[in-house]
Amino acid sequence: MSDSPAFGQADLTNCERELIHLAGSVQPHGLLLTLRESDRVILQITDNATVLLGQAPQDCLERPLSALGGDLDEAVAALQAAADLSQPQPLLAGTAVGRFEGLLHRAAPDVLALELEPLATPPGQVEAAGLDAALLQDRLAQAVRRFGDSPSQGALADAAAQTVRDLTGYDRVMVYRFDPDGHGQVIAEARDPRIDPLLGHRYPATDIPQRARQLYIRQRVRVLADVHYRPSPLVPVLTPPTGAELDMSLCGLRSMSPLHLQYLKNMGVTATLVISLVLGGRLWGLIAAHHYRPRNLRLPLRAACALLAEVMTTRLAAIENYAHAQVGLLVRRLQQRLVEATSTEGDWRLALFRHPQTLLQPLEATGAVLFHDHEVMSTGDVPSTPELRALRDWVDEQSANAPGPFACGALAQANPALGSLAPLASGVLAVRLATDRPDWLIWLRKEQLHSVTWAGDPAKPMVDNDPLKLSPRRSFAAWSEMVRGTAVPWSTAELALARAIGSALVDIILQVHAVRLLVAEHQLARTRSTMQGSHEPVLVCDGEGRPIFANPAFERLAGRQLASLPDWAAVGTLFTTPEALAPLRQARQRWQGPMQLQVPHGAPVPVQLHAEVVPARDGTLLGLILTLDDRREAERTQAAREALELSIARRPIESASDPLMQAILTNARLAAMDIAEASPDAPVAPVLAELGGATERAAEMLSWIRKF
Repeated sequence: MSDSPAFGQADLTNCERELIHLAGSVQPHGLLLTLRESDRVILQITDNATVLLGQAPQDCLERPLSALGGDLDEAVAALQAAADLSQPQPLLAGTAVGRFEGLLHRAAPDVLALELEPLATPPGQVEAAGLDAALLQDRLAQAVRRFGDSPSQGALADAAAQTVRDLTGYDRVMVYRFDPDGHGQVIAEARDPRIDPLLGHRYPATDIPQRARQLYIRQRVRVLADVHYRPSPLVPVLTPPTGAELDMSLCGLRSMSPLHLQYLKNMGVTATLVISLVLGGRLWGLIAAHHYRPRNLRLPLRAACALLAEVMTTRLAAIENYAHAQVGLLVRRLQQRLVEATSTEGDWRLALFRHPQTLLQPLEATGAVLFHDHEVMSTGDVPSTPELRALRDWVDEQSANAPGPFACGALAQANPALGSLAPLASGVLAVRLATDRPDWLIWLRKEQLHSVTWAGDPAKPMVDNDPLKLSPRRSFAAWSEMVRGTAVPWSTAELALARAIGSALVDIILQVHAVRLLVAEHQLARTRSTMQGSHEPVLVCDGEGRPIFANPAFERLAGRQLASLPDWAAVGTLFTTPEALAPLRQARQRWQGPMQLQVPHGAPVPVQLHAEVVPARDGTLLGLILTLDDRREAERTQAAREALELSIARRPIESASDPLMQAILTNARLAAMDIAEASPDAPVAPVLAELGGATERAAEMLSWIRKF
């Protein structure tokens, strides 16, 4: 394709589209063969076969794999019969010239890719570093326990950097995290004290092309043994009989882009190790190791790195979900105060702004403004009311079809017409409080001048298209960019907190309107409009228990129309245990508890029932408000957690006496507990399923290590 340059033909203007997965060559410390899957005949082989196998490439082609001697063909056949070859599988086997460790996977229909690396290092090659099996497993067990004890992302990143350096011996190991714009920052570092630190440095998103990011997700560990290597090309270059280029996405020996190699040379780096950190299906970050001399790793050591990455991402998931749990606690406290204010003073807004720090501090905001019911209330440092209304109108326009909070970190850049607000409102975080009018709660952050340390000027990625003139790739001197007109970015946790506060306020507003529905008939139309648009199922009954209002969310969940509920007895039939509702009207006390909603033509739906009993001024019963909370997601979470526990419990009996496996399983159990209990109403079942997969992959990596 004209817009996707072939491997090795990209320049600095189109490296984003370079076909790096079609490299057609390998690093020379190992060799690559492709086999016809049906009969294991050699279709292609790299030209270093002469050095590593003692046979010229042309002499190997169209011959059965068994012609190489040893037990290699038997090992491949066994993997074909027993393993899923959609992902690389390890093997240890010999040929006529010696023993090899390797990986086998299916690269295309009826085409297997076999990578082999000799256990005995040939003359002139880089010796692969390894560790004694017992020592490797002991260090892994210690690392897993240390990861499990890490209370924060920062502590976990520090532990990962030091552990990987101790394990692999590289001069520098960094943990590199991506921000929402794709830029990376070094958040942890373990290094030889003789080299300059890179901790805190940022790298522009263009340093890692999108195709490379996609490959990092597919292939989690990559080693470059010597940046000055001479590639060993495939013979022939195109795969018989299709004549297609070989997709080398999963090949660990795959050659690297000349642009990337030049990038490393200009840094003075000779060898690298890159370990992917994949969380929630996205590339969260990398563990990147640099060495200033050639360095290679044995496959068991690479498998150990992959195991650590899986354990680390498991712990990252637990830490992130624990942060969401803290968000829930803050919101529940705020909601309690607002409910109390509504019952005693009749206006929740007074309580919201009575203690400004309660509203500002959790989000580290410098100002906040509430637009509700055509009124404006504010606290902290905010622009004038006309300016705030203009900001509100712009936010409302930008969020017309966008769910969730609206966030902006550079208002003047996003809307130059509002540039005058930048000193007090460069950062904007807003949550919608109504669907039928522009009611918003908006937090503001002042403009903050801050210095970002880049490893080179991100606005000047090149001097020209000559890779030898990559700038700042020669010196990598720190370059500081003063960022004006921006605020400190809103974090994921802050977005979650804003969303939760907004949801709590929407719930409170809904309750206020429900009371108004009962006490003020002249406000019925306006109140009904607000409640109709709510996503929370609500049923309102009068003093006799007769249903007088059900919003669409309630009717959808219950599968019944309001007209089908003539009296209190009919309300009871909504639930599998109608007798539980009987005391409500007599006791005249608020009640909440788990119930089973009996829906037509379906299994009962688990719900949490909130029943508010509303008394009249004369002491009689004015009515009842029933609010339902769908608990299916919570039960799915519990089921996912039990499935994970069952999966862990099914591990072989010998795991009970295996300290490393016990450490891995304990880490998984603790992470599952943190995740499941952090936010019981959030859709965390997929996170638990991913945790189970990470644990299984970690166990698989351990089996790799022991196989060798």
